Formats: sequence, structure tokens, C-alpha cells
Amino acid sequence: MIARLIAILYALAVLCLSAYGLHAWVLTVLYWRYRRRFTPASPVPRDRLPRVTVQLPLYNEAHVAARLIDAAAALDYPRDRLEIQVLDDSTDETVQIVDRRVAFHRRQGVDIRVLRRSERDGFKAGALARGLEEARGEFIAIFDADFCPRSDFLLRTVPHLMAHPEVGLVQARWTHLNTDYSLLTRVQALALDGHFVVEQTARSRAGLLMHFNGTAGVWRRSCIEESGGWQSDTLCEDLDLSYRAQIGGWRLLYLPEVEEPAELPPQILAFKRQQARWAQGATQCLRKLSVPLVRSPRLSPFQKAMGLLHLSGYMAYPLMILLLLLTPLLVLHPDASWGPLRLLAPACLGPLLVYATSQRALYPDWIRRLWVLPFLILVGTGVAWNNTLAVLRGLIRWGGEMKRTPKFRLEGREGRWDRSRYRLRRDRGVVGEVGLALYALAAAVLAGRLGDGGLLPFLLLYGAAFGLVAGMSLWEMTR
Repeated sequence: MIARLIAILYALAVLCLSAYGLHAWVLTVLYWRYRRRFTPASPVPRDRLPRVTVQLPLYNEAHVAARLIDAAAALDYPRDRLEIQVLDDSTDETVQIVDRRVAFHRRQGVDIRVLRRSERDGFKAGALARGLEEARGEFIAIFDADFCPRSDFLLRTVPHLMAHPEVGLVQARWTHLNTDYSLLTRVQALALDGHFVVEQTARSRAGLLMHFNGTAGVWRRSCIEESGGWQSDTLCEDLDLSYRAQIGGWRLLYLPEVEEPAELPPQILAFKRQQARWAQGATQCLRKLSVPLVRSPRLSPFQKAMGLLHLSGYMAYPLMILLLLLTPLLVLHPDASWGPLRLLAPACLGPLLVYATSQRALYPDWIRRLWVLPFLILVGTGVAWNNTLAVLRGLIRWGGEMKRTPKFRLEGREGRWDRSRYRLRRDRGVVGEVGLALYALAAAVLAGRLGDGGLLPFLLLYGAAFGLVAGMSLWEMTR
């Protein structure tokens, strides 16, 4: 009876993980089929351009606040139709830095001002909503602190909103200011390239539901307001608003050719914090939006199915942990079969194909760049415990504290993070990662002694992944 129960749970975990792998396969196929399905918007004469409000939400960003404000002030757009709001909730020296840069640009004739709140209610969503109350623009552009917007951003995005009244958002592609800073930043760049080159392009051009990535996008103000505005009951206010807008009939447009550079987190602790916030917020969005999504009369069954897989993507991490925990139990019960694990092999190729396709699309030397892929597999597996805890929080609570990902003004290989007071120093989740690494290695020894050699690569991968992430975390905590 126990063996049967273990086998059923095991098979269900494999089946669900295979579905996420198949999802990546489908997106890759859709990318190749629809990547050229695009109607460019004609340039708009400068005297016909509409008023735009650029919002810059900040919270304790002393290293990068000036860079962001200076880049926003340098946007190539008619001065009489550009308004910049610095939504500053800071409590440290960022306040003085912001005030100095804003005062400087106001003297240069830029329409820029600071909005501050007495309480940080709703975190970023609350700041954006507060800014929207006083915004004068028909369109709302948003840039986070780690970005350095290019001067032609508005000229390349706003015409698409003017040409297509059904489009509520135009999203640009993230590029990276510090890809070569470290192995960790290279890993993140590869992962984000897969998302932005393949997944977002496929979703946008195949008519699937896509999402605003929180920054480097321009919203139609009426779309925000008609879709219920910014809401703070999830930690992914961007994903939440995106899906509410599309369920309501708006279309979102992705422009992969519009590149906006940003800084990648150099700390594994910061990367894990960022991932945890996305995992918790996405899970909350799944709880909030799955029923409206399924009931929507505007969407096809295929759009709904792909949307549910998209919203539930972080559920793969608890399934990975469950699979690891069940494997040695399965080995101890000879009546149970671990044959379903073979289903994961072709499914796991889906994400790898996404990453390889993105590199092929971006770089002539794409094959050489794939040397990072094994490390991406290890790091992506090793954060499973961190993300599982976040998913569980998302399942049992709404909202939560939006813990910022620290930025350090790193460009290329230049800059230091280890001397900054923003650096993260603690992570209690490392205990779980060490425990899972030891569990996987013990299970590998058990499988080897009992003759289940086919399980060794799977178990050793888990052991190496959790060991690597735990080791990197401990190293940063002791520096």
C-alpha cells in the first residue's frame, strides 16, 4: 500500500514536471513559426506625439538613483510632452541624491519632480498608483532603479500604442549591463535571454497571454484604469495587471528589437531573494486569476491552458523537491517503479532548447556561449528549496513585504558589491539547501548499493546543485 502511494505521487510529480517541459517545447515551436509576424509602426512626427509620464519607482538606491534619473532626463522626446515622476520611498541618503539630480534637471528645463509618501503602503504597486493620480500623461512608461533607459526608447515604443488602440502595453526586451561580471551574472543573462527572446516573442506573436516585466514598458493609461489599476495583494503587481488587462480584452505587445539595459544581481543571496519574490507573487497571481482566466469568454482553450502553465510555472520547484524526497523511498520498495522518470528526459530538453535558441538568435558565436548552460542547470535546480518556500508562502497568504533586490552600479566587469551596506548577509534557507544536498548524496549511495544505477545521475545532479548554491551562499555570508 505504501509503495503504491509513493509510486502514484511520484508519477504525478513526473507528469506535471513533464507538462512544464512540454510547455517550453511548445513556446520554442511557436517562436520559430511566428517570430517574423510583426507589423512595424510608422514614425510619428514630433508635433503629433502624445504626452507621456515616465515613472521611476525608487527605494534606497543610493548607488544607481542618479544614473536612472540622468538617463530618464536624456530621453529624446518633446520637452513639452514629457513628464518624469521620481516615486521615491527612500529612507536613506538616496533622498538627498534624488533631490540634487532632480533640481539639476529642472534647471535644465526638464519637467521632473519627486513624489514621496509618508508610508510605504503597497510597496511598488502603491507608489505607481500614487503617481498615476497626479500623472498628466496619456501613456505611462516605467523604469526600475537597475535600468539605464536608452534615449530613443519612447520614440520606438509610443508609435505602436498610437497605431493600435487595442494595445494596452508595449514591453521592451531587457539586456544586461554586467553580463561578464561573474559566472552568476552570465547564468542569469542566459536565463533571461531565453525568456525575453523566445518565450515573450512566442507569447506575443502567437496571440497568447504575456506579461509586463515590471519595467522597460509603456502602458496606456486607460488600460491601467479600466483593468482595476495597480493592486498590492500580490508581490507581482506587473503580472497581476497584465493578466487582468488581457482577460478584459486588451492586447499586450512585445518588441524584442527595443533593447533596454539593466544590472544583474551579482550576489547569489540577492538572486535568491529576487527569485523568491517572483515565485511568491506568481503563485498569488495563480490563486487570484486562474478562475477569471478559465471563465473568460474572450480566450480560446489553448490560450487558457498556456496561460495556466505560465501562471503556475513556479509550481515546478515544489514538484522537484517532492521528486527528490520520494526517490529513495521508491528505491526501498522494489514493488514500486521509477520508470516514469524516463518521461522527464525529453521534457527537460524543452528549457534547454529555449536557451540555445535565444543565443542563436542574438549572437554569431552562440555555440561558444552555451558553456554556461551546465551552470544554469545547477543554479536553476539549486534554488528549488528557496523557491519552494516562496511558493508555499504564496499559497497561504496575500501580499507580503516586497524586499528589494540590491543594486550596486556594476557595468561590464567594473564595480564592487562586497563593500556596500546594501549587500545581503544572511539567508536562513541555506540550512535546507545543505540538508537536501546531503539527502541527495545519501540517496545516491543507497541507489548504488541496491543496484539502481540509473538513478545516480539524477541524484548526483541534485546533490551538486544544492551543494553549489549552498556553498555560494555560505561564501557570501562569511565574506
